[in-house]
Amino acid sequence: MAKSKGEIVIDEQYCKGCEYCIEFCPKDCITLGDKFSAQGYQIPVFVNKENCSACMICAKMCPESAIEVYKYI
Repeated sequence: MAKSKGEIVIDEQYCKGCEYCIEFCPKDCITLGDKFSAQGYQIPVFVNKENCSACMICAKMCPESAIEVYKYI
C-alpha cells in the first residue's frame, strides 16, 4: 500500500503564532520561522516535508483555522 504524503499551507494573515501546530505535529514537520506577520506574530514554517502524512492534527489544533492540509497518495 502506498504511503500518503502531505503538504500544509499556513495563511500568514490569520496565524497568531500560538505554536500549537508545532507542539502537536507528531512528525515534527513544523518549526518556528524567522518571518513575522504584519501583525507582529512569528510565523511557523513547514519543514521535514518528506515526513508529513497529512494527518491534519496541525489544522485541527489551529484556533485561527490558518492551516490548509493537502494529501497526496
